[in-house]
Amino acid sequence: MEEGKSLKQYCREAKKRLKRGFWQNYQKDLNKGIERAEKAGISTSKVREYYAERVSENIKNKAEEKEDFYQKVKKLLKEEGEVSNAIGRLTDKAYFETLNYEEKQRYTLSLSEKYLEAVERYRKESSLEINS
Repeated sequence: MEEGKSLKQYCREAKKRLKRGFWQNYQKDLNKGIERAEKAGISTSKVREYYAERVSENIKNKAEEKEDFYQKVKKLLKEEGEVSNAIGRLTDKAYFETLNYEEKQRYTLSLSEKYLEAVERYRKESSLEINS
């Protein structure tokens, strides 16, 4: 469990998901993805795996922050492809300037890891034709 969250808070989050139709939407998206994969001749197990990862991230509350970053990377990849200065373009310059040398190194490494994950997700979605 995350620090600072109680079981009660996790239960509230689960209840919100139920009220908002989270699982119905998940099932609908999964079915659409499987249907598209079958038409394209892509393995449905890869689609199921992809959606399972996405729902897991969402439940762990990492999704919103990751999704914003992913959208930036996706836009960059669609418009310009893989560029050599992607990390520099994705860096929050104002925040970066407030950091000391070690923190800058950690920030850059963390940003690099997130970028690689986003590129991998973009490739996976493109191969599954989810990006359309």
